[in-house]
Amino acid sequence: MKTSLFISLVLTTILCPTLLAQDEAKESGLPKVLIIGDSISMAFTPHVARQLDDKAAVMHNKGNAQHTGTGLEKLDQWVGDTHWDVIHFNWGLWDLCYRHPESKVQGRRDKVNGTITTTLEQYEENLDELVSRLEKTGAKLVWANTTVVPEDEAGRVLGDDAKYNEAAARVMDRHGILINDLHSLTKTFAADHFDGPGNVHYTQEGYRKIGQQVTDHILRALESEQKVSGDEK
Repeated sequence: MKTSLFISLVLTTILCPTLLAQDEAKESGLPKVLIIGDSISMAFTPHVARQLDDKAAVMHNKGNAQHTGTGLEKLDQWVGDTHWDVIHFNWGLWDLCYRHPESKVQGRRDKVNGTITTTLEQYEENLDELVSRLEKTGAKLVWANTTVVPEDEAGRVLGDDAKYNEAAARVMDRHGILINDLHSLTKTFAADHFDGPGNVHYTQEGYRKIGQQVTDHILRALESEQKVSGDEK
């Protein structure tokens, strides 16, 4: 199944009714969780929301968070005036992608003739600013590092995922942010967990496994937050 169709079906059949249930959960006083990220996070969010149905109200930012430049522009809009208990966030695959206006490949990806979306140096600088702004929300923050770039990906260079993750790790270390290592997880995936050769997207089973690890990290963050709140009483 094509990635775009799969994501559309997932969001239609799972996310919408789940979020309606989560809206009801918000009114019951459950902790609030915001997931920020690209299409990969859009696809695993329903799995997370379902697993946390009676433990937290899970929301995803409106639309696709794309790259860090988009994040800088829209972060305030996504966060809004909600008091979030946990924010799980990621940028990267869009940042390290090369695109060319004349490319016929989906997303105009072209790692041979294209231009990179965000340089490594700018990526680290943008992330530092984004984390500083997220810290002001008072939420417990969880960074998800970038998932693996497979061989023969049309717009992404093999190995750049590791370089961008190293830059992100420096930022998270400076700010003391918990890292959810999705790169190591997806690096272990068999070919049948990917949506096709050279595709950075996953099958439903792949997203289920990613969603499980995201859920585990969010629960850990919630427990940490509740412990701190308890100690302050």
